[in-house]
Amino acid sequence: MSALAEPTERTPARAPLSAPITGAGSTPDASERMWLWLITGLTAAVMCTITFYATGGLNLETMTFTEMALTLGSAALVAVALIIGPSGRRRYGMWPMCFLLALTALTAISVAWSVQPDESWRDAGRMFAYSAVFGGSLALVRIAPTRWPAILGGLVLASVLVCGYALLTKIFPASLDATDTYARLQEPFGYWNAVGLTAAMGAIGCMWLGARRTGHALLTALAYPALGLLLLTLVLAYSRGALAALLVGLVLWFVIVPLRLRGAALLAGAGIAAALAGAWDFKTHALSAESVEIAQRTTAGHQLGVVVLVMLIVLLCAGVAVGFITDRHAPSALARRRAGATIFAVMALAALIFAGALAHSQRGLTGSISHAFNALTDPNAKPPPNTPGRLTAVASVRARYWKEALQVFEAHPVLGAGADGYRTARLRYRTETLEVRHAHGFIVQTLADLGLVGLLIALGLLLTWMAAAGRPTHPLNRRWGAWSEWLRMRSGGRPGWRSSPQPYSPERIGMLSMLCLVVVFGAHSLVDWTWYVPGDACVALLCAGWLAGRGELAGEPRSPEVTAVERPLRRGRPSRTRFALACVAIAAALLAVWTQWQPQRSEEARAQALALLATDPPGALRAADSAVSRDPLSVEALFALAGIEQATGSPALAHATLQHAVRLQPSNPETWLTLARYDLKRDPSSAIHELQASIYLNPESIAPEALASHQREAVEIYNAYIEAIRAEAAVSSANASRARADAGVRRAARRRG
Repeated sequence: MSALAEPTERTPARAPLSAPITGAGSTPDASERMWLWLITGLTAAVMCTITFYATGGLNLETMTFTEMALTLGSAALVAVALIIGPSGRRRYGMWPMCFLLALTALTAISVAWSVQPDESWRDAGRMFAYSAVFGGSLALVRIAPTRWPAILGGLVLASVLVCGYALLTKIFPASLDATDTYARLQEPFGYWNAVGLTAAMGAIGCMWLGARRTGHALLTALAYPALGLLLLTLVLAYSRGALAALLVGLVLWFVIVPLRLRGAALLAGAGIAAALAGAWDFKTHALSAESVEIAQRTTAGHQLGVVVLVMLIVLLCAGVAVGFITDRHAPSALARRRAGATIFAVMALAALIFAGALAHSQRGLTGSISHAFNALTDPNAKPPPNTPGRLTAVASVRARYWKEALQVFEAHPVLGAGADGYRTARLRYRTETLEVRHAHGFIVQTLADLGLVGLLIALGLLLTWMAAAGRPTHPLNRRWGAWSEWLRMRSGGRPGWRSSPQPYSPERIGMLSMLCLVVVFGAHSLVDWTWYVPGDACVALLCAGWLAGRGELAGEPRSPEVTAVERPLRRGRPSRTRFALACVAIAAALLAVWTQWQPQRSEEARAQALALLATDPPGALRAADSAVSRDPLSVEALFALAGIEQATGSPALAHATLQHAVRLQPSNPETWLTLARYDLKRDPSSAIHELQASIYLNPESIAPEALASHQREAVEIYNAYIEAIRAEAAVSSANASRARADAGVRRAARRRG
């Protein structure tokens, strides 16, 4: 059977309106319904909490406590799975788990050679949390493998809530987002592309919810307004990367999921409604322009709210009508084939019309393609404005970031500049003054931060995860034969990749939808830094871990080798070994949490030291020492300690502390600049060399355009450099005058003698 074939099972009857989502299409009992709804709500609550608390992942305090909570919660799941989980079942997903832990270990070890080791330490904390989430997902699927509808439904609910809040910030700007001057949706993340990615991943979940043949009919109808809301959010975020990622995910979904007519009806209805609402928004100046007065934005936002409400009501009615019609008059096989052919013909016609429009344009077909490619890869291209016109623009500043990341990689090809070191290492190669934290692309970021070693580990993670995720999904209805069978080439069959048709059960449809969701996240991560946004990354990690740990679905044929090594599943009294492993997991999590907490504790002590300096200098000095001891890699703590030592009458200690900061991070221009500012009055000659080192590591710090626009830091560095030169010249002149006077005294003494 090909991946495009019709499903092999007969269409089951839809569950009654009182039945929730189920995995097998049968009506569950009251206890089962309670657990499904409980897990659905809990999943949505956890994901919403991560999103609204951690936001974009750039705040140290919120990110630290998010990482700690994720690590402890996931470790608890692992411990529970070890203690009460069934025995006799293969531990699926261990290979990708090992590669993810190897990537985490490399991130932590990179502190030894990182250009900014304190940032590498913090990034290691993030990777520990992500590894814990993946491991917790493996444990969760081992404990409750049949609860997948609740997990997928909870993720859909969370995405709808997050995107609904994002739209409310535009509908009620005065109450929810009065200080925002952009037309693009960016809350609650503070980053519009993260909002777009949330909508794109949620849209894949809505495709499963609205196209499935089993489950609650009302929930299926609700998928129509939910998808419309998500698509409208995606459009109003003006996120081209999220749109492209969703397109990749939808194409894959329609290829591997045999619910194309249902999916096409859902996507067409929601897409048309969202497009109409988005077009109205684009034509309203107060909603699509930047820096609009809050009164105008509020009035237009209320009007947008009415438009959105009408859209949701219309889509809900459409969903109920489609469900009613298809349940009473299911289309025949011939009608389905004709409808599928019609959809394919419409898509092909649209592609031909688009190609014809390009061919008759001023540049022609090939010229338009060449121009778009050049604009996309030009590092000097001007970025498009944050208005609706950017959705049709091709140019982007990402080519500039990628070029700088590759230059950092060329300088550090094997191990990179250290985890999260791109931000500092790029300063040597940038040609503009724009501050950027990440390279906006997972591959280039990994090359810049962890070099070829990191990229090879990431590639191993991808390949092993694909192999593990293929067990419950079989996206192409093919599988790899067992290794022993492959090596022996028994039965005269072909080894390796072979046809293996599987029934399209409700669970397999859900697993395929999870696979498409992860693909959407992966595609978007190639062109953005949303891997660092926990609200998006944890959704993908949960689905990726579930797919890797699920294994073969119930009722699917297994190879003889797998069947022989697996014992019957049983839930007996756990052995001492499993108790010991659970204790090890908890202990490892506590150790990881302690390391994740130290940078935040150091920052708290540093802030306390600066606050105590005016009233309690000895207490401020003790607090600054605590900040350094808690995070010995933090140059900010060293800067605070040096300032307090200088204020308390210990200039020699302050100078030694700043020199230690330079030795700790010699590739960071900020350490050289801080030492130069200290030496400016003390030793102008040393200050000149230190300023030269800072400017060498960050040439754009005194760029002409920065000086012309009176950027504070550029002007300060330039003035400090001129002052140091003048001070050294004055000292040299004084020394020359003194030398001439001494020579005159000596000549006079010789004449007297």
